Amino acid sequence: MKVEERLKELGIELPAVGKPMGTYVHAVQTGNLLFLAGKGPFNPDGSMPTGKVGRDVTTEEAYQHARSVGLMLIAVMKDVLGDLDRVKQVVKVLGMVNAVPEFGEQPQVINGCSDLFVEVFGDAGRHARSAVGMGSLPNGITVEIEAIVEVA
Repeated sequence: MKVEERLKELGIELPAVGKPMGTYVHAVQTGNLLFLAGKGPFNPDGSMPTGKVGRDVTTEEAYQHARSVGLMLIAVMKDVLGDLDRVKQVVKVLGMVNAVPEFGEQPQVINGCSDLFVEVFGDAGRHARSAVGMGSLPNGITVEIEAIVEVA
């Protein structure tokens, strides 16, 4: 099944990709690898969820935030590649969680993105991953995730 058909089957609509929020590009391809810049979460109204996970935000809420980041990363893939069927393999994901020092559920939070990649890309969505806690993230966002993708 084509990835676009899979998205429709899952009822997933990708967000619009805006301009980068700094002096960088959304993605750089070198050879058959596409390096995606770190992205933050978004609410349905377009605002960005903020706060410390483990104090202001629950693990379950942050999971949904990570899922929204995954949607944006897929939207960037589509924007850059033109066709999501060019994605051969999600290779590596780095998930950063803005959390209180004693928080230890970073993997459960970043599963929001990882689970989405597997739902959308199947086995090609399974990836190596790091999920780490951070003392802060830009503009106080709850999560930031970047990825490396092998493309055809």
